[in-house]
Amino acid sequence: MNIIEVKGLEFEYKAYDDNGEVCGVNKVLRGLDLTVPRGQFLAVLGHNGCGKSTLAKHFNGILTASAGSVIVDGMDASDEERVFDIRQKVGMVFQNPDNQLVATVVEEDVAFALENLGVPPDEIRKRVDVALRIVDMYEYREHSPHQLSGGQKQRIAIAGILAMKPDCIVLDEPTSMLDPKGRAEVMETIKLLNSQGVTMILITHYMDEAVQADRVVVMDEGKIIMDGTPKEIFVRVDELKAHSLDVPQVTDLMYGLRQNGIDVPLDVLNETECANALLKLPHGAYEKPGAAPAAPENDEIPYVAEVKKLTYKYSVGTPFEATAVDNVSVSIKKGQFVGVIGHTGSGKSTLIQHLNGLLRPTSGEILINGRNIWAKDGDIRKVRFMAGLVFQYSEYQLFEDTVYKDIAFGPKNMGLTEAEIDTRVREAAAAMGLSDELLERSPFDLSGGQKRRAALAGVIAMKPEILILDEPAAGLDPKGRDTVLEEISEFHRQSGTTILLVSHSMEDIVRYAEKILVMNHGRLFCYEDTDVVFSHTRELTQIGLGIPQISRLSHLLKEGGFDIGDDIYTIERAKERLLKTINA
Repeated sequence: MNIIEVKGLEFEYKAYDDNGEVCGVNKVLRGLDLTVPRGQFLAVLGHNGCGKSTLAKHFNGILTASAGSVIVDGMDASDEERVFDIRQKVGMVFQNPDNQLVATVVEEDVAFALENLGVPPDEIRKRVDVALRIVDMYEYREHSPHQLSGGQKQRIAIAGILAMKPDCIVLDEPTSMLDPKGRAEVMETIKLLNSQGVTMILITHYMDEAVQADRVVVMDEGKIIMDGTPKEIFVRVDELKAHSLDVPQVTDLMYGLRQNGIDVPLDVLNETECANALLKLPHGAYEKPGAAPAAPENDEIPYVAEVKKLTYKYSVGTPFEATAVDNVSVSIKKGQFVGVIGHTGSGKSTLIQHLNGLLRPTSGEILINGRNIWAKDGDIRKVRFMAGLVFQYSEYQLFEDTVYKDIAFGPKNMGLTEAEIDTRVREAAAAMGLSDELLERSPFDLSGGQKRRAALAGVIAMKPEILILDEPAAGLDPKGRDTVLEEISEFHRQSGTTILLVSHSMEDIVRYAEKILVMNHGRLFCYEDTDVVFSHTRELTQIGLGIPQISRLSHLLKEGGFDIGDDIYTIERAKERLLKTINA
């Protein structure tokens, strides 16, 4: 029996002028058909703007069809009298948890919906505790949600839905802000609930999540263009990439080997399947090169940022006092591209917010170009022009009438002339791939990726000596992610600006960062070259971080007697080593 049946669904967003008249229509869903059997685990893929989230909002009556029908457990989702019943059947977890948190205490937030449903107090207590334990947030039950990290907030939002015991849960990119351990915990929760009969619909840009589903559908231009099992979908590598999507790293690797004439299966979805297939191939021994002498540190390059014995505590003097950063010291040289990683709540965001004076140390010092930014004769306003910070979901930093004005806001506040402002706006826009035509549009009319790049351009236009990026690609589809990160990397090469990239994606970090700063429970775990950091894979896993799937594959191959080296963390390096050994 189907829990959801969608037939000929069409939906359009309407724009209204100042008089309330329709002045524009954006058709998002175009005659879409879909059935979801009860108890299925369905993954929905598609690039930003393809209609995934719009479709999901029809499943519990947030949106009503312009044409066609959506039937939920026999109820018409367009029937206003049945919306309350439908929302008890289908719970929804949004991408940004801040959109769902309403209370000032975690356990009250989780209980909010239950109280509105009239659930007895004793039952509410039981459900709240169970839900918080499932998402590993029970110890935070008396905290304020707004003092938690982004990943912790998302777990609270999921717990609030779990407590309602719905028949179906729709999750719209619920793990986009979680660390690898948190993502794994959420996926385990999804699979556990699904094994208990709950229908799970997961919208995601993570291919390693989609491969765990029973079924995958791919959307583009408001329609379903692919529908099948994960193996059936992910062998279609060229088609997926043509639609701005990706495939698991091991699938991409096998695809690359096939292109080079190696007879390997393409329908592999995880490292175990891939290793088993590769171990069957005849291969020679990989000759490890002699250890290259370590490149000498160039002591002539000055430190642009120094953190000395930094400690920061939240809510000092209250029962919620917590140490977010604990006695951290680190020095960053001018022109470096540094990746910043750590589990959710490790202190990453707190650390970087000290570098431009958003937070003041409880103790310790922050030096920019050798000067203590909190010295009595310091100018904290000047520091904020020197160290530009782009927040998670940076599109929320947009507020002006046009993209041009938004990018110009920082330079204007620096007191530059109109000619200087214009030059900086256009240079920053070009660096982020924004055309002159886009500069005259409202930032709110841009796509998700364009908004992200516009926000980045607004900080770049101030020409900061340090550019700090907190999850700049979060929530973007694979093509959008790659575009943003490539433009940041190219900007770094062209300008020599020091860049700190905070990310939960190990795959992104290893592609761009020359050095990696690892935080763990508020302390500095290590600050080393990328090759050195990823030689400690076991330790990284133990502190709640993931290593790229391709690295896990190399370890499995080594255990099977097929050693391609311990420094594998990109698909290209793995392919190069495999081709050398297979053809040896």
